[in-house]
Amino acid sequence: MEVSRIKKIIEKTLDSNKANNIISIDLKKHSYIADYMIIASGTSSRHLQSLSEILILELKKNGWNDCRIEGKDSSDWKLVDAIDIIVHLFHPEKRKFYDLEKMWSESLPKEKAMI
Repeated sequence: MEVSRIKKIIEKTLDSNKANNIISIDLKKHSYIADYMIIASGTSSRHLQSLSEILILELKKNGWNDCRIEGKDSSDWKLVDAIDIIVHLFHPEKRKFYDLEKMWSESLPKEKAMI
């Protein structure tokens, strides 16, 4: 399945399930770990867990079967590994602390882009 289609499905699923401040970052020029990183906030630990589980179900429904959730024991962060897309779901304070948007939006020297 085309990565841009899956990206739209992820963004729509997060939006329709009340995720806040959804941001997509194109990683193709920064790293080889994924094509996109999507970052969103949830309102509580239960909301974060629900968002991650709903995303996995939606991705599987669309043929993206090798996805998994990292951070299952964390109450303030979840990561959905959708192979070509990494989805970070944060509690707002943790999101502000880690500030991934700033880190991954800045231009990196080519030698550091090979992470």
